[in-house]
Amino acid sequence: MLVKSKKAEGHVKNLEETFSVLRKYKLKLNPAKCAFGVQGGRFLGFMVTQRGIEANPLKIKAIIDMKAPTCLNEVQRLTGRIAALSRFISKSAEKSLPFFKTLRKAKTFEWGTSCQLAFEELKAYLARLPLLVKPSSGDTLYLYLSVAPQAVSSVLIREEKGKQLPIYYVSKVLNGAEGRYTPIEKWC
Repeated sequence: MLVKSKKAEGHVKNLEETFSVLRKYKLKLNPAKCAFGVQGGRFLGFMVTQRGIEANPLKIKAIIDMKAPTCLNEVQRLTGRIAALSRFISKSAEKSLPFFKTLRKAKTFEWGTSCQLAFEELKAYLARLPLLVKPSSGDTLYLYLSVAPQAVSSVLIREEKGKQLPIYYVSKVLNGAEGRYTPIEKWC
């Protein structure tokens, strides 16, 4: 549970309201797992700060430090780690396609040059991962959509001082019949 307040004075009031709701429903908290008055920290695998939600540096480091997979289990581990960071990765489905193709050929393991190139590009991208910003009330938001033959990706953007800043990334691999849709159908 996370209780966020814009000002320190309102934080105590927000905590009182939260505790009264917890008492009403007879819920208890583990004091060892509680932290009060912090500026940021890890929450549900993400870093929550006053700037917004950021990727956990430990999860990024786990991928950057990974060696090229040598078996299907390691490819599955890699795709799982990418999925955990997908909201922070532009076009994550497109970047992961070579890994998914390797998993489809589940009988034999093949780590080809396309997989190695995609793996190196992913590591380079994660090393300079863009910071996601939070939207403010009244902001004009823009949604950009990218349609590739085998994936659809989008990003929600807000503009600040003439610069476009990402808020959230979404990406999906098109499976089976979806990949055969006409371009206009992929947009819908």
